Amino acid sequence: MKKGLIFGKFMPFHKGHLALVEFALSQCEQVIDSMSYTQTDPISAEIRFEWLHQIFANNPRIELFQAIDDIPDDGLPLVDATKLWAEFIHQTFPDIEGVFCSEGYGFPLAQHLGLPVLLFDQERVQVPVSATAIRNHPFANWEFIPEVVQPYFTKKVCLYGPESVGETTLAYQLANYFQTVVAHEVARDELTSNEFEIEKIIEIGKKQTELVKQQQKVANKVLFCDTDLITTQIYSQQYFGKIPQELTELEREVSYDLYCLLNIDTPWVADSLRDFGHRRAEMFAVFKEELGKRNIPYLLIEGTWEERFEKVRQQVETMLQMH
Repeated sequence: MKKGLIFGKFMPFHKGHLALVEFALSQCEQVIDSMSYTQTDPISAEIRFEWLHQIFANNPRIELFQAIDDIPDDGLPLVDATKLWAEFIHQTFPDIEGVFCSEGYGFPLAQHLGLPVLLFDQERVQVPVSATAIRNHPFANWEFIPEVVQPYFTKKVCLYGPESVGETTLAYQLANYFQTVVAHEVARDELTSNEFEIEKIIEIGKKQTELVKQQQKVANKVLFCDTDLITTQIYSQQYFGKIPQELTELEREVSYDLYCLLNIDTPWVADSLRDFGHRRAEMFAVFKEELGKRNIPYLLIEGTWEERFEKVRQQVETMLQMH
């Protein structure tokens, strides 16, 4: 064939879809990959279409297309629904010579189209997964999710609390256990003392946000973060008596799947950036209050270092198993 068509929701695009595309490329000079969407899809069209662009950016034989799914076929018998699909395909892709799919609708669709519909791995033997299975249990099907798609499902855990409660140590212990990465505290890279201007704290907020986004791309199922933008805002209020609007806006760019509030039942360890040792209880109350203002649920972490690690570990493993 000169040109073939693949269409679907790709919600999400997975390695079964990739195998279907490779099969179509083996049969065609050019393949149109058409993504259908609605405004109520659980994964937005913008995100899904960007995945396709990233995956096929360097393949000139693939043409990407997206179309809103406004065909009223809900509840229709398959033979009637595929008739509507065929009409849409004829109008939108008049020069295709065949369709490739892995679903049972291929036979009635072929009859309506008057074109061959080539079925590939309909029994899902080569790639035993579906988009529904991935949405319901992404971590059980992790191996079937392309690398560019995995960050969408990656869980973010924020280790949150005032100074000297062990966020950094715990973050790296957990990352080592789960074989993943950490988004560390950027302020530690940027500051050598607490003498700085408010512009600096805005810069730190921007860099912290960017670091989380970058680390999410390379994390293995879960990303551990040893600070967040609420923390940045708290210290802005403490040092400057105000919170720049930029920090509030940056907070909206990253959300966390689990907040762990670390209690102050740990030894105080002084360093050049810690100057609230005499206000530990007060600062802990501030951190806790900020979560309450936002209605953010949290897991209280306290006890020995071993107990702290174990409590977070168990919670993260439960979270991964549930998904």
